[in-house]
Amino acid sequence: MADREPVDHRFMDLTVPEYAYMFGFLQADGHLQQSAGRKGKLSVELSSHDIDLLRAFQRLTPYYSSVTERTRTTNFAEAHTSATWTLCSLEARTRLNACGLPYGRKSATIAPPRGEFSRRDYLRGLIDADGSVGFTSKGFPFVSLTTASDAVARFLRDYCKDTTGAERILSRNARDNIYNVLYTMEVAQRLAADLYYPGCLSLERKRTAAGLLSAWARPAGMRAAHTRRRWTQEEDRILLACDSPAAAAEALGRTIQSCHLRRWRLGTGQVGTPSRP
Repeated sequence: MADREPVDHRFMDLTVPEYAYMFGFLQADGHLQQSAGRKGKLSVELSSHDIDLLRAFQRLTPYYSSVTERTRTTNFAEAHTSATWTLCSLEARTRLNACGLPYGRKSATIAPPRGEFSRRDYLRGLIDADGSVGFTSKGFPFVSLTTASDAVARFLRDYCKDTTGAERILSRNARDNIYNVLYTMEVAQRLAADLYYPGCLSLERKRTAAGLLSAWARPAGMRAAHTRRRWTQEEDRILLACDSPAAAAEALGRTIQSCHLRRWRLGTGQVGTPSRP
């Protein structure tokens, strides 16, 4: 974890990388509570193994806050030790709320901050709190984020497209109606290298995992990563004339997913409708 901290910056100035990261983490894993009168608190509870991150939050906050530990029995362990960072200052809570950290339940309503902010540091905070970085059971690199928020899912999709060129069609899963956005292979390597840069504030275990991704190499004989094939106006006309993406995929020699995405872009006006031949 980085030792450097913002100096001479306003609390929660989201153009500062550490505060942007901290805010993303708090949006995903923090709990802002409001009580009668001016009372309330912000709290974050993590495994005691991650206590260093909470102490970093404490150092970054120019208001009194505390970090405490407790051991209790859970469904997963007879003796689980957790650490909790607690901040009660009304001024600090008001600032966080104004930045976009809601009171109460928030999983579906959080969204990227308005105005200027450090995008990759904010996204790393979200992934550290609600995402995963590592290797699949087959040994392939991956970066993923689980979220109930439309705005956050779109932010990750757009950021990764800008950074790596990879595109995703977002959809909620049927079981619990949340997004599980996953990137693998070389795309995951590029995304992890961008987010977990040297000296960044992050969970140490995820920064270590991100560093390991860079050593992966595509096994000999594995098909190379897909090279993007540009759409022509003639292909767009064929696509629109077909009854379904599956029929278009067969006619054009493309994937069903590619045809589905192109039809959606044509239908929403993101790309121009092909001219008549």
